[in-house]
Amino acid sequence: MAFTLTTTIRPDVTVRDGTLITLRSPRGATAVVYPALGFNCFHWSVPSPEGTLQLLFQDPELFPNGRPTRSGIPILFPYPNRIENARFSWEGKEYHLPKNDNIQKNNIHGFACRSAFRVIDQGCDKASAWVTGEFHLFKDFPECREYWPVDAVLKLTYRLTEDSLAMGAEVRNPDNKPLPFGLGYHPYFQLPFLSGLDAEDCSLSCPASSYWRLNECLPDGRKIPVDPARDLNRLRLLRGFQVDDILTDLPKFTPGPDGLLERGRVVGAKKHALALRCDAAWRDMVVFTPGARTSVCIEPYTCVTNAINLQAQGFDTGLLVLKPGEVHRSQFVMRVEPMDQFKESK
Repeated sequence: MAFTLTTTIRPDVTVRDGTLITLRSPRGATAVVYPALGFNCFHWSVPSPEGTLQLLFQDPELFPNGRPTRSGIPILFPYPNRIENARFSWEGKEYHLPKNDNIQKNNIHGFACRSAFRVIDQGCDKASAWVTGEFHLFKDFPECREYWPVDAVLKLTYRLTEDSLAMGAEVRNPDNKPLPFGLGYHPYFQLPFLSGLDAEDCSLSCPASSYWRLNECLPDGRKIPVDPARDLNRLRLLRGFQVDDILTDLPKFTPGPDGLLERGRVVGAKKHALALRCDAAWRDMVVFTPGARTSVCIEPYTCVTNAINLQAQGFDTGLLVLKPGEVHRSQFVMRVEPMDQFKESK
């Protein structure tokens, strides 16, 4: 049997296109993507011997209010997280952005997560199902011409297999000037993955030797060695653990046969874990425990929060700059693994 791909329309979505694309495997693994809401994959489930694992958290108000940053996998582009005071300078010109964070002081999470993507490819075969969306900054969000100095094109592909969901990204500079940018993903992982386990009895890991010191969620440029409150170099129970930090100085990139390295792990079931594998493009990881405690976020970033401002102050932030016509590619794969397999690998 082959994988399948279907398109449906939600009748209760009135403020934007309600088209949803569902990828499904022969054994029942399922992912659902919402192109008009930032190409957000808000549902991913995988059957297992202990039950169907529900891996992504979906806000009950996702469709009524259309908030793009509380469910699934928000796409953060052309920068992740905040820009301080919603302003920055680039090549001698100052840019002012809308103040849209929870304190109405900074700009947060870029433009892609709140914009519609155009579906440019989709398909399925015996090994996987996939869908590709494209977001062209100045065409799909024309107001952005006054907010960002250079045009950009983000092409993103979700690929579903029986036990994994991969996100392959291409960022292209279609302009005639250098393009500054960063890319981030903000997945909300459901806790637990299925009933029978308390959310606080779930665990996670995200190895790093340092974190960025924050002031009102903004890094001040200083890195500090991880302390007991933030040490995720081994699996750690969520009971009594709260964090909202940017981990950095990750372990040396030594890729496996797939060209990727595990950068995080969530154990949300008794017998299964979710391994997060990245290529070398991702240099910082945000770990966030929302107050409701029905989810946890482990977020790969190509650059730190407020990178474009900190870079101007002389800090190494990971801000990427593409020459005209240049393309940047990256890969992020989430894979369900039996816990015994994980233990044997150690």
